[in-house]
Amino acid sequence: MNILKTFLTICLTGTMLQSPAAPLTSLDVEGSSDNPLLQPSTLPFGAPDFSKIKPTDYLPAFKAAIQQNRDEINRIVENKKKPTFENTILALEQSGVLLDRVSSIFYALVSADKTPEIAETQKVVTPMLTELENEITFNKALFERIKYVYDHQYKSLKGEDKKLLEETYKEFVRSGALLSDDKMARMKEINLRIAELQQQWGDLLPNATNNSVVWVNSEEELAGLSEADIAQCKKDAESRDGKTPYCIVIVNTTQQPLLANLENRQLRKRVYEASIHRSDGTRSFNTYPLVVEIARLRAEKALLMGYKNYASLSLEKTMAKTPEQVDAFLQQLIREYSPKAKEETKAIEAFARQFEGADIDLAPYDRFYYSAKMKKATYNFSEDEVKPYFNIDSVLVNGVFYAANRVYGLQFKERKDIPVYHPDMKVYEVTDRDGKTLALFYNDYFRRPTKRGGAWMSSFAKQSTLRGQIPLIFNVCNNAKAPDGQPSLLTWDEVTTLFHEFGHALHGILSNCKYNTLSGTAVARDFVEMPSQFNEFFASVPEIFDHYAKHASTGKPMPAELKEKMLSSINFQPAYALGENLAATCLDLSWHKLSADEIPTAAYASAFETAALKEVGMYDEQIPPRYYTSYFNHVWGGGYAAGYYSYLWTEVLADNVADYFKAHGPLKPEVGQALRDKILSHGNTRDLMEMFTDFTGMKSPDTSSLLKARGF
Repeated sequence: MNILKTFLTICLTGTMLQSPAAPLTSLDVEGSSDNPLLQPSTLPFGAPDFSKIKPTDYLPAFKAAIQQNRDEINRIVENKKKPTFENTILALEQSGVLLDRVSSIFYALVSADKTPEIAETQKVVTPMLTELENEITFNKALFERIKYVYDHQYKSLKGEDKKLLEETYKEFVRSGALLSDDKMARMKEINLRIAELQQQWGDLLPNATNNSVVWVNSEEELAGLSEADIAQCKKDAESRDGKTPYCIVIVNTTQQPLLANLENRQLRKRVYEASIHRSDGTRSFNTYPLVVEIARLRAEKALLMGYKNYASLSLEKTMAKTPEQVDAFLQQLIREYSPKAKEETKAIEAFARQFEGADIDLAPYDRFYYSAKMKKATYNFSEDEVKPYFNIDSVLVNGVFYAANRVYGLQFKERKDIPVYHPDMKVYEVTDRDGKTLALFYNDYFRRPTKRGGAWMSSFAKQSTLRGQIPLIFNVCNNAKAPDGQPSLLTWDEVTTLFHEFGHALHGILSNCKYNTLSGTAVARDFVEMPSQFNEFFASVPEIFDHYAKHASTGKPMPAELKEKMLSSINFQPAYALGENLAATCLDLSWHKLSADEIPTAAYASAFETAALKEVGMYDEQIPPRYYTSYFNHVWGGGYAAGYYSYLWTEVLADNVADYFKAHGPLKPEVGQALRDKILSHGNTRDLMEMFTDFTGMKSPDTSSLLKARGF
């Protein structure tokens, strides 16, 4: 049972109540009467009241919620009656409601608005939660009751009850409940230390990224950028106390989008090197000591559990099952990718020589620049021509929401009466075809120094009919916010990211499960990305595209000729995007297939990284990993250790689902309803492959769809 994983982000029906079915009551602890986190919310649907919550409320709320959860567990253990599903499994499922609430709210801010006060509270709270997790996971009396129910009632239970029992029992076993006392004691130590290290990572990496901005002295150096981008560079410099008039902010991926347009080669080099060296120790920040210790502890954890490496332990509960299965999947893609990658590189080099001469030595920071010029020459348009048609407000309302309405019948109404944790956020009430409220959807789309990089979905509360709780879902992105009075414009990649993250949101919004543990996105890593990647499909469906791609100033739709060029160019030089993902995936697996004594030292971590890529045929200076090890947050700070492959694995599933929609009508309500009924509403209540087969009719995924969709 992993308490912390509930609050670390990836990542409807039921009675509408103002608060969960297991109601929060005033607690008899100091300060509880005026602590909004310890009182039932008076807002619609139990929404957190950020107008009342203060940073100082979190620590006492955690202390009270942890103690309440301990008391709930003790009551289960001390029950003198024979263990049953009702008095043990169901009682465990109904425990921790207050802790779920406090943690979900707090950890949303840890990721999206980590002020110094939040960071200090996290340092105190993390070991408290890890200690509670260890207490529950390694509570022998509790596990004996769970095991008794599993041994005596599993065969007689049905549906969600049976699935809840199975998942509860297996999660305890995977966490070490069957270990001997000495191994159990060591596992507790490992869990605590990993939690401490991941907290340090969560503090260090954002600081490293924020301190890796590239300062620029003059507008002339920014030649090639649009007026909007230059204005953003000026705004970013001002928000960081204006060391120089302009600065370029580093985003979380290796390649930086602005490199596609920067004409100044020396500045391109500075930006690229700031990106790849942000946290590798060559500058002020070094995450490698954290990486190697986390990797070593994970390997030891696997050994304690009887596995040869962490990848074997982690993959057991996924669709792929084993590292060998993942390796075979990746090698199949690498074989198709490699010749295409070489072909693309030669083409770009030949193109660049037309401008720079035959002796140009193409560097990785040149790749985006000349690729963009080549793309413009091929299709006769530039990204700056299409960005005015991708106003974030139109993309959201006329694109993302419109698609959800056409396909699933959902309606969205902005709720300005629901408080938020930051002024940039918006809240929408989501209703079904019959007017029934399904969820609240929050979005927080603009970057700021207190927000970690990337984009994600999570929730303040998950759907559960047992708890009488509708889902309170949020999406977070890191888009540039335009100066006041100007529209915030997106790139095509950012457009698809909005659709992607809302796909995760739909998985939570359309959940219809009894149990919180099984609802929404509580599925295997190599399935959870399927709904999100599939939702990207709608961004380019003609009727959806035409509905949102309208000029931010004139409101006119994108001209047909420009639209055709833009959509035709989506798969221009597809090897790069696939290659950077494959390389990052291979790095993740390489680290987690090592035994503890094979983990390199921090000083040799970079050399190991290079050797690992060469071993699998993915070392390419022109196509670096999407994330190098030192800033690979999915793996070292999030829940994707030995699991980054899931983005490619689930892309296959998503492409197969998209093919079904194409064949049966991409915007037909009955097709969308079938996806709701057969996959999106079920959470983790059914076998995942059975759900996939039930919808598509396919007995197994077809990997050729991925390559076809990417333009291979």
